[in-house]
Amino acid sequence: MEAIVNFFVENFKTDAGGYSREFLVFFISCMPILELRGGLLAASLLNLSPITSYILCILGNILPVPFILWFIEFLFEKLKKTPLCKMVTWIEKKANSKKEKIEKFGYIGLVLFVGIPLPGTGAWTGCLIAALLGMDKKKSFLAALIGIFMASLIMMLISFGFLKMFI
Repeated sequence: MEAIVNFFVENFKTDAGGYSREFLVFFISCMPILELRGGLLAASLLNLSPITSYILCILGNILPVPFILWFIEFLFEKLKKTPLCKMVTWIEKKANSKKEKIEKFGYIGLVLFVGIPLPGTGAWTGCLIAALLGMDKKKSFLAALIGIFMASLIMMLISFGFLKMFI
């Protein structure tokens, strides 16, 4: 993940024609895989204030959640009829391989899946699994929010605490 974050930081700097540091952090936080974990790491590398970074990353990570919960199944059904069918099938397969972690503990499992910042976890995957399992969307949204806040606290400590000691 660090290599991807560094790619964005280096290639989208705020030089002439570049993006603001705040926009870059927000954008990274919206992206699958990177999410707020990548956004907070980027914010730390870009020397943004911790409070600004925290707010931008949470907002960026929350933004895609309702779209995933309410529209991903519809989108996948449409994409299965296009040349992107193999990609959709691969994404569903990856999500289904992790669903037992959420299925076993329900909404608490979703909170933990989103909230513990490990590779392959996060709001995107957690909400995709919740949608594929047919979990209640409002409860899943609340569980994802709690998980996002949990992950943001953990990543703030890592990005602006421990990581800053070594950079």
